[in-house]
Amino acid sequence: MHEVMKIEGGHMLEGEVTISGSKNATVALIPAAVLANGPVTIVGVPQIADVDSLSEILRLLNVEVKVLGPDHIIIDPTHMKNVDLDQDVVTKLRASYYFMGAILGKYGRVRIKMPGGCYLGPRPIDLHLKGFEALGAKIHYDHGCYTIEAEKLVGTKIFLDIASVGATINIMMAATYAEGRTTIENAAKEPEIIDVASLLTKMGATVRGAGTNVITIDGVNSMSGCFHEIIPDRIEAGTFIIIAAAAAKKMVVKNIIPQHLDALLSKLKEMGVKMKVDVDKVTITRPTHLKAVDITTRPYPGFATDLQQPLTSLLTQAEGESHIEETIYVERFKHCLELQRMGANIDLMNGSCLIKGPTPLYGEKVSATDLRCGAAMIVAGLMCDGVTEIKNTYHIDRGYADIDGKLTALGAKIWREMAED
Repeated sequence: MHEVMKIEGGHMLEGEVTISGSKNATVALIPAAVLANGPVTIVGVPQIADVDSLSEILRLLNVEVKVLGPDHIIIDPTHMKNVDLDQDVVTKLRASYYFMGAILGKYGRVRIKMPGGCYLGPRPIDLHLKGFEALGAKIHYDHGCYTIEAEKLVGTKIFLDIASVGATINIMMAATYAEGRTTIENAAKEPEIIDVASLLTKMGATVRGAGTNVITIDGVNSMSGCFHEIIPDRIEAGTFIIIAAAAAKKMVVKNIIPQHLDALLSKLKEMGVKMKVDVDKVTITRPTHLKAVDITTRPYPGFATDLQQPLTSLLTQAEGESHIEETIYVERFKHCLELQRMGANIDLMNGSCLIKGPTPLYGEKVSATDLRCGAAMIVAGLMCDGVTEIKNTYHIDRGYADIDGKLTALGAKIWREMAED
């Protein structure tokens, strides 16, 4: 038996939805909090599985975690101990690698299991490790664990071969207590990096240039607790804006930072979606017909690769041929195969696809092969004729807090049940 999500299509959505805090910021902010010497209060924490796993790791480190409400936690590292992180929970999620930079920065030594399971091999974190080495750390790998240690960390110039979000944040955290100035060149510019830098600054770090491609960190001797509110999740916001364009009479998407969604909003305008953008919300009214558009995914502030998948579902209803080119994750087209089963007319090429529309979609048994593919299936399910059954729902729950509840409140017919394997 396994759990499936079922959606009955064809119900017009209406009302307002409030976007949760950013998943990608949260998974870095929680480890960053251990750099403080007092309690850090974080508000706007999304209710996703990754937060529970990170809290479990904090408890291993003897860091107190108090949950004050659905989106409100206090992390108190006053009695923190630098223990080896070689338990299985560490391999449950990719983001546990942020403890490398935070603990190395604070104690000059960290021993941690290969984060996010071993199936990716040691490749994805080589930029992080190069950064730690540049700051003066020695790295040793044995029994599936990294030991990273330094007599002292000394600021230096670091050039990232790829503008990686993870490496930018990890090096930034390690450098907060390093001697002198660290400069990260070709740094990633995502809003989540600005959010982590803003937490570190409130704690007493000296970080400049976050959001540009050069970040400088001047080392400090101590950092204290503070209060921080997480930025809204721009990918969840984008998903709901696409849902509104696909299936709503009129919908207000609240708690957004419109500037973070510029690339998406301008594409939707080009498609003919009617919208009114305010300081922290956007109102979308049902378009009479949609025009095909071309999209190329790019690092921020370009069109987000994470929104390419849900947008593909909407493009099946646009008049003409839409072309999507994926420059970040060229394999990211598994959702197209699922959409084809529902009646979409999509040609797959190497790293790109061509969508011909409009085509009617029909309810079908599909799979959420990954988190954003799951979002694409939800968009399609809301528009289609009949009932869509989505399996592997755990992918969806990793990144969307209470998506069933939010959609039900807008008038969607969505439920879960157990199905035969």
